[in-house]
Amino acid sequence: MASIDVEDVLSQLTTFEKINLLSGIDFWHTYPVERLGVPSLRLSDGPNGVRGTRFFNGVPAACLPCGTALGATWNTKLLTDAGRLLGVESKAKGAHVILGPTVNMQRSPLGGRGFESFSEDPILSGISASAIINGIQSENVIATIKHYVGNDQEDERFAVNAVISNRALREIYLLPFQIAIKESQPNAIMTAYNKVNGTHVSDSSFFLQDILRREWAYEGLVMSDWFGVYSTANSVNAGLDLEMPGGSGFRGNLIERSINANTITRHTLDDRVRNVLKLVDKAAASGIAENAPESTNNTAQTSAVLRQLAAESIVVLKNESSVLPLSKDKITAIIGPNAKIATFCGGGSASLLPYSVSSPFDGVKAKVSKSLKYVEGCAAYKMKPTLGRLCKTSSGKNGVIFRAYLEPPSNPSRNVVDEIELPDTNIMLMDYSHPVLDGKPVFYADVIGHFTPDSSGMYEFGLTVYGTAKLYVDGQLVVDNETIQRKGESFFNFGTIEEMGKIDLEAGKTYEVKVEFGSSSTSKLETKGQLVSGGGVRIGIAKIIERDVEIKKAVEAAKAADQVILNIGLSGDWESEGYDRQHMKLPGATDLLVDAVLDANPNTVVVLQSGTPVEMPWIAKAKAVVQAWYGGNEAGNGIADVIFGDFNPSGRLPLSFPVKVQDNPAYLNYKSERGRTLYGEDIYIGYRYYEAVEKEVLFPFGHGLSYSTFKFSELAVKVDHAAATLTINTTVTNISGPAGSEVVQVYVHQHNPSIRRPPKELKAFTKVALAAGESKTVEVVLEIKRATSFWDEIENAWISEKDTYDVLVGSSSADIKLRAQFETDKTIWWKGL
Repeated sequence: MASIDVEDVLSQLTTFEKINLLSGIDFWHTYPVERLGVPSLRLSDGPNGVRGTRFFNGVPAACLPCGTALGATWNTKLLTDAGRLLGVESKAKGAHVILGPTVNMQRSPLGGRGFESFSEDPILSGISASAIINGIQSENVIATIKHYVGNDQEDERFAVNAVISNRALREIYLLPFQIAIKESQPNAIMTAYNKVNGTHVSDSSFFLQDILRREWAYEGLVMSDWFGVYSTANSVNAGLDLEMPGGSGFRGNLIERSINANTITRHTLDDRVRNVLKLVDKAAASGIAENAPESTNNTAQTSAVLRQLAAESIVVLKNESSVLPLSKDKITAIIGPNAKIATFCGGGSASLLPYSVSSPFDGVKAKVSKSLKYVEGCAAYKMKPTLGRLCKTSSGKNGVIFRAYLEPPSNPSRNVVDEIELPDTNIMLMDYSHPVLDGKPVFYADVIGHFTPDSSGMYEFGLTVYGTAKLYVDGQLVVDNETIQRKGESFFNFGTIEEMGKIDLEAGKTYEVKVEFGSSSTSKLETKGQLVSGGGVRIGIAKIIERDVEIKKAVEAAKAADQVILNIGLSGDWESEGYDRQHMKLPGATDLLVDAVLDANPNTVVVLQSGTPVEMPWIAKAKAVVQAWYGGNEAGNGIADVIFGDFNPSGRLPLSFPVKVQDNPAYLNYKSERGRTLYGEDIYIGYRYYEAVEKEVLFPFGHGLSYSTFKFSELAVKVDHAAATLTINTTVTNISGPAGSEVVQVYVHQHNPSIRRPPKELKAFTKVALAAGESKTVEVVLEIKRATSFWDEIENAWISEKDTYDVLVGSSSADIKLRAQFETDKTIWWKGL
């Protein structure tokens, strides 16, 4: 793919070609102009991995830890390596543009996509995003920072009006984008679905022109989120360059009409097209061919980076009596609903088919020298775990067979149109295509697998569908999700709830499980619009267990062991694009299980997997607690590396863990109410609020333990008024324990601000690796205006006031080790980057 002369191509384009360049041609590709050498670019989801062009039966990929896990590393060098890996993965998938990273803010623990973002703090978010973008773009692949701006909840995400003060916009929600543009210049920005202060962002000249183009001098492309365009002339005039996906919902002939009506000028049209062409020209440097075949990058080097990311993201929250690290030579029990299921990513567009996954059980089993006792302990799923991983095809391969038809099952002579082997039974058909089926409003499919239970008992099948479906076991109807359908949250809120049916199965006997599926057009649900044709079906299964009996088994296993690993948490069913969480509690009988196991064996490590905080009513009696997030392909191995001491933990919390959801500052102002969400906490998000009102938290922002002990000393602050910089030096020493890493967190407090400000705000951080007994001097250089400013709503500018400021250096927002002061000699206002 060759570079192009943007202005020369622009001068030769017809109006028809210009209009077509402003929207995609399908779900993942832009419009080509072959006669002028303008290729079609391929875009791919990319917050934590590069899926490629297919939700359905996609090519396996590297799945990185989720956004909050990446934020927990506080390691910009490692995040740059992560971005570089994403760039290499993108080349393997033939994708010129990665749709990530995500930098929306953690207003509430309940946000459905909270796991995709980095932090509750705009500085940590912006710097983390910049590092990943720099890594991606070092491979000449386009990074797309998203979702600009205020896309901080899933409730009514297309319609909700986020009502945000100008100060909060600038200091919290816009700041990560501002930092990323300054530090990494992402080549593309994706607009949010929502409105902000009355206008959809994709229609807002204030956000796209006044701030982005003029104030920040941004020169890259602005694209919509998928189906996130709501007008023709307004979005074009506001500065939205590219509508995705295609075919266009609001462009094409409608732009031509707008040009003829003079509601879009030809000069404005050229501005939008120019940005698309500039993106095409930048993408040429990647060397990715147009319509390149999709392949894999499943190498030892890829696995090593993923394992490092998984381990370094893990945060040890508590470690009394030095329970951690565990011994590899002791009798070990591994208990919990998350032990054998690899909970490697959140749900929605962040999910993908991984090269391979390691569960905590897999990781632990590879470490211990003695036999490992396993008990599930309780059920904690929202929907039944998928069936496909437990099935075999008729040829003996893992997975199921998918057979597509034009006619319904009632036609005994129907012919098979397509036959595919699938490894999983969470089947999303939004981008499924076949020459015979394309253009047909309805198609049908059978999904067939052979299941052999390990133990006898009553099993429950779950069937969720966007379309219609029935499930049969050896010809017996077990679940009917066709005759009557009930609205649910599945398939981006277009699908049904999970309908369930029970059947008694015998250990060792093989059963044929068959689902008869009808595509989305057969659905009986009333939906607002249609995502795409195709639809989807999810087939799950779980053995029915008696709560008290299973917890008793867990207690017996815990008592018989020297040490216990208790794996609990959430999953991509609980935390997903499309809907928000209803509460902060752990699912099912999890808390009862934890209480019982902790009573049975105090040498228990609670390993928690979630993308955002959960309540921990048992925390006082737990000696060791580890936050392991959704750790990607190598999640289980990363957990095992940390808890057995092969990796000295260095993760720090990128967000505060409140005691309960009611403590969160956004609690009374979260979710849409009659079409709007008031950001009533203003700038007091996360630790800014908890510290301002002296509210106790479960674990503070920046908290995390190591197997080493670090000492901070010799803080020095030097002000250079001529250069307008602040140089901060401090010494960090590893005074005991093995080699490890500490995160030096730098906060600033203003003594006499003219308006109320938080007690302190993070302004910089750095991670330092230290051998046992080693000392290093850490230096941080800050622009004075960035260290001191807040947004002045009267002057509509940043203001740095003449005053005295504290520099607070520590290992968390609640653990400040050293303090120093500096003074500014004048008050200034400023704008721009």
